[in-house]
Amino acid sequence: MSNPAAAIGRTRVRRDILAPWPSQAMLGLLDRDPDGIGEDDPLPLGWHWLYFNEPLQASRLGTDGHEARGAFMPMVDLPRRMWAGGELRSLGPIRLGAPAELRSEIHSVDEKRGRSGRLVFVTVDHTVLQDGYQCVHEKQVIVYAGSQPPTAPHSPAPAPQGRVPAPEWTRTFLPTTTTLFQFSALTYNPHRIHYDHPYATGQEGYPGLLVHGPLTALLLLDAAARHSPNLPARFRYRALAPLYADEPIALAGRSEPSRGADAGHAGRASSPTERIVEALGPTGTVAMRGRVS
Repeated sequence: MSNPAAAIGRTRVRRDILAPWPSQAMLGLLDRDPDGIGEDDPLPLGWHWLYFNEPLQASRLGTDGHEARGAFMPMVDLPRRMWAGGELRSLGPIRLGAPAELRSEIHSVDEKRGRSGRLVFVTVDHTVLQDGYQCVHEKQVIVYAGSQPPTAPHSPAPAPQGRVPAPEWTRTFLPTTTTLFQFSALTYNPHRIHYDHPYATGQEGYPGLLVHGPLTALLLLDAAARHSPNLPARFRYRALAPLYADEPIALAGRSEPSRGADAGHAGRASSPTERIVEALGPTGTVAMRGRVS
């Protein structure tokens, strides 16, 4: 039997020239003018997910469409893979049109027992560098689960105590099957739960095609940026429940006092407020919750 923890410390380096086209295509996906971004413009936080994708031989793909485990990600003997959450920190601008480097390392492998059974959480640390300078730090959490389709990748976060303030802004986004196809193509994500309906429903037991976790995170970041004079510098987020194609997503945000020094960023002064952002499904269930500072 394989030992997933043996992968801790495993590293990988990928290099790319950050051409404007993927970012322009992402603007188009968001129904905005693709010409709104170009050479020498800064890359929005999180949009490095559109880059550093390397081609894979078909023989190196697993049954779910992802790269077979063991090359970089650990050998985990659970069939389902989900994006559970993470954290993004901006340390400096990433310039479009120039070379950059992504350094990745398996930080931890933790096994837990959830409502749906055994879970294995794999935390990967990523750093984006350009011209020798660190620009973005990312902590990405991937969870592997058993054959029983969970309603969420892990136990929901505790409900807030007391009365929850009303959102200061709301937006609605409808993820169609075309949206999912476009985002899968832009991120070179072959995971079949996003485009193969018979697989998603028959093999993994979901009621429909799933919206990508990183797409939901970018929708929240984009909405937060459009409702604030300051660009996001730090984003901590957690997936709580699935979202599905052709079901509207409500994006909502509000401000609250920061948690003190923890909200500081890369030596800058602590921000007086953080923005709580949430993506809700059609029944009002919070599918992703994050903090933007």
